[in-house]
Amino acid sequence: MLHTRAEAGQPELISLEKSLKEAMVSAGTARESEYGREFPLFEVEATVVEPIFERLYSFIFDMEPGRSATEMDRPVPVAIFVVNFDKVRMDPRNKGVDLDSLMYSKINGLTEQELKKQEADYIYRYRYNGGGATQVWLSSGRFVVIDLSAGPCTYGKIESEEGSVSYRSMPRLSNIIFPRGLAAPSASSTQDIFVGQLAGLISTTIEHVIAPDIRFETVDMTLRLLVPIIVLQNHNRYNILQAGHNNSIDVKAIEREVKKMVHAGQEVIVISGSHALHEHEKLAVAVSKAMRSHSLHETKSDGRFHVRTKTYLDGAILKEEMERSADVLSAGLLEVSDPSLSSRFFLKQVLSMRNNFCQQQHWMDEQDNVQDSIKHKPIWESYMPRNKKEKRGAGKKKHGAMYRTYGTRVIPVFVLSLADFDAELMMEEESLVWTSKDVVIVLEHNNKMIPLSYVSETTRQFAYPSLAQRHILAGLASAVGGLSAPYERASRIHERPIVNWLWSAGCHPFGPFSNSSQISQILQDVALRTTIYARVDAALRKIRDTSESVQSFASDHLKTPLGEPVKGNKNKSSTELWVEKFYKKVTTMPEPFPHGLVERLEEYLDRLEEQLVDLSSLLYDHRLVDASQNSSDILQSTIFTEQYVERVLSAERDKMKCCSIEYSHPKQSSQAFVYGGILLAGFLVYSLVIFFSSPVR
Repeated sequence: MLHTRAEAGQPELISLEKSLKEAMVSAGTARESEYGREFPLFEVEATVVEPIFERLYSFIFDMEPGRSATEMDRPVPVAIFVVNFDKVRMDPRNKGVDLDSLMYSKINGLTEQELKKQEADYIYRYRYNGGGATQVWLSSGRFVVIDLSAGPCTYGKIESEEGSVSYRSMPRLSNIIFPRGLAAPSASSTQDIFVGQLAGLISTTIEHVIAPDIRFETVDMTLRLLVPIIVLQNHNRYNILQAGHNNSIDVKAIEREVKKMVHAGQEVIVISGSHALHEHEKLAVAVSKAMRSHSLHETKSDGRFHVRTKTYLDGAILKEEMERSADVLSAGLLEVSDPSLSSRFFLKQVLSMRNNFCQQQHWMDEQDNVQDSIKHKPIWESYMPRNKKEKRGAGKKKHGAMYRTYGTRVIPVFVLSLADFDAELMMEEESLVWTSKDVVIVLEHNNKMIPLSYVSETTRQFAYPSLAQRHILAGLASAVGGLSAPYERASRIHERPIVNWLWSAGCHPFGPFSNSSQISQILQDVALRTTIYARVDAALRKIRDTSESVQSFASDHLKTPLGEPVKGNKNKSSTELWVEKFYKKVTTMPEPFPHGLVERLEEYLDRLEEQLVDLSSLLYDHRLVDASQNSSDILQSTIFTEQYVERVLSAERDKMKCCSIEYSHPKQSSQAFVYGGILLAGFLVYSLVIFFSSPVR
């Protein structure tokens, strides 16, 4: 949605400039990117000026601040604020400008000389919650801010061109109006160049922030989400679950953020517990096996390259071993934390189980054949057996074992709190978190900041391994909400994610330039839409599979008595052919499957088409709660239809067999005993005759 505010928005613009001027803090000097001149530098904390942008958003779209989209029951837009302030008016060094007097007074246009002085010989830039320097940032609400007059800022990865942000990455009016060179640009060409660059910037914003790629597609229809935070530590120096020190994590804050990313009606429970790593031998061995190292070439003060070996943890190996023990640790944490939750989240055969779950050897046995231990199993799967011989709950449960119920999804978070390791130990790709669709692994150790191969302006970025809160939330955002980092985008050509660091700063926990432990409302909406997309995609896949199964059955039986295929219109597909033969034409001849099956399928597809149209309108109006319910109904009806078609085709396939084999037990009667007695008497008579007729006697 695009809104242009010219003279009608003058009071709002002056209010923004006033708030920005008051929030500017001197930060020394900065060197100009193009000519190398030094200018005074001012920094603006984005969280300080964010409320004024929030009020502007509420004023433009008539939204009451603090109310969710569900409470307002109306479409909620996502805004992109593109601003270009007058740097001369809001110069913090100029105390003589009264911005309040310019609220409603007429402001004259700028002359050519005034346009050339619009840079005002100073530089200002934003930092969101102390993160990297930027001139674009993602807010905690449903808007983003693009300030063309700020900066320009440069940041990215050292010795890597991909995704780096430079002073040419953002359009700047001074460079467009007064370009370098002898040829003077015309007004039309200047406007075309600016509009083209601005359109590219908005397109990048939509691709990376408003409608980003889905990292993990998970069809989650469960009623509960259980997130056990399991701290495995090899020391007793501190416990990050205990409040009162710098390394503490806020479990309640994590639970609040996770609840914002789940669909309506889903219960979220976050529990935590700490365990000694040496008491879990398999996990300790997994950590040791996951240690890897690689060589780095760095430039020192002497100007030469030096080779250094850096150790890191391989998350894939850790996941392979830890995923098997997730059920055990989660069950133990439930018993220790709140025993009343066990009956809600788990099925248990023996109620008198000991709380010391780590000492029970049979819990470590393989449970691959147990149906209840399968993650993400649909709730209705146990009520619809595919085979008549299958029974509900046919899995063999071991004595005293715990199993997940079908209505609960479990995403364990393993926090490795390690001591006496390499001071710069990290995970792969210079990160402290590794995430898959069903497990999160976070590394934490009490060492000082670790230098990274990322730079913001002239300052190298650092990682703080003792602060695990942001990394836990980043992993859960990807596992629960399917969110990808705002600087990543999938590329089929490269077969890997490509990066663009433009939107790496703001209200999100991803990447080296962010310093926030919250999820923006824009990303919360993305997480809810991801759930809807996953359900619809799963429903469409099931529809295709159902259609293919019916088409395969029809192609096998849609033949003449001589075994030849039925001839029809050459322009018609095979699907149209069997629909015409089995549904549109009613005959008294035996049919491969009932006429009502195709009729019900067509009625279902018509109803599904109407539901998909309604879903698209709900998504367009941003009614995510109603759209989530609609997608849930679509998926459930699709599953029921698929199971109905499978049963009908199986029954009709059995009916159309030319012959069948039946097994029955032999029937015993009194005649069998009579015949047996006669046979024994015959043998006896034969033996007597042979005995008395022997010549030896």
